Amino acid sequence: MTEYVTDDAPLSRTGAIRLHGAQGFAGMRKAGRAAAEVLDALVPHVVPGVTTQELNDIVHREMLARGGVPATLGYRGYTHSTCISINHVVCHGIPSERTLKDGDIVNIDVTPIVDGWHGDSSRMYLVGDAVPIKAKRLVDVTYECLMLGIEQAKPGNHMGDVAHAIQQHAEKHRYGVVRDFCGHGLGQLFHDAPEVVHVGRPGTGPELRPGMFFTIEPMINIGRPDVKLLDDGWTAVTRDRSLSAQFEHSIGITEDGCEIFTASPGGFDRPPY
Repeated sequence: MTEYVTDDAPLSRTGAIRLHGAQGFAGMRKAGRAAAEVLDALVPHVVPGVTTQELNDIVHREMLARGGVPATLGYRGYTHSTCISINHVVCHGIPSERTLKDGDIVNIDVTPIVDGWHGDSSRMYLVGDAVPIKAKRLVDVTYECLMLGIEQAKPGNHMGDVAHAIQQHAEKHRYGVVRDFCGHGLGQLFHDAPEVVHVGRPGTGPELRPGMFFTIEPMINIGRPDVKLLDDGWTAVTRDRSLSAQFEHSIGITEDGCEIFTASPGGFDRPPY
């Protein structure tokens, strides 16, 4: 039985789903916009020859300029301000001196904390002019999966409706939907209930109610859905070395639908930018 609590309940992860009021929506709008602006600011910098560490440094500066701090810095021992995942890296790629190459596809995931609220978002970027058609198609379908999932995020529906919309669209294109990672509740906590899986049956899982905040962040592979974790303890890659893509928005359930907190102010929601 799913438990729901109001936003004045003690701030701890208990498994209960927190239902937020107007103050929470205001906080998430500000944090979500900061995340979106940081990702917008990266657009001219994601080019062949740049290192992922340089991109990490830009993220850090842009967060601070907006009154935010990176939620990932120091999180469970993680030492960077963003995760940058290239080609067959599914998620949690660690910034380094590796340079981007013409034809790469890259996911950049940011979470600024602004006034105590977490704005969590990621986008795909196409590097240079030589990105293969099959990679561009994967990126397009992954974005479509995200938005089809968001269409199902409304009061009275269930998490399974969101998951089913994503799974159905991805598998129609013969892509694999990653099972090992999922979206999550958030707000004043980085990760909270509920878990937001991207594979499921309609009508199953927690009921969506106004005031719920969570991320939807499908990870879609050209090949099989299987992943493996590298020895660094963070980087997840496709087991068959096929390309992977991901998009992520933070949303809040409203009385008649949902609000996307992390939409791009500059219109850079999907590439090419």
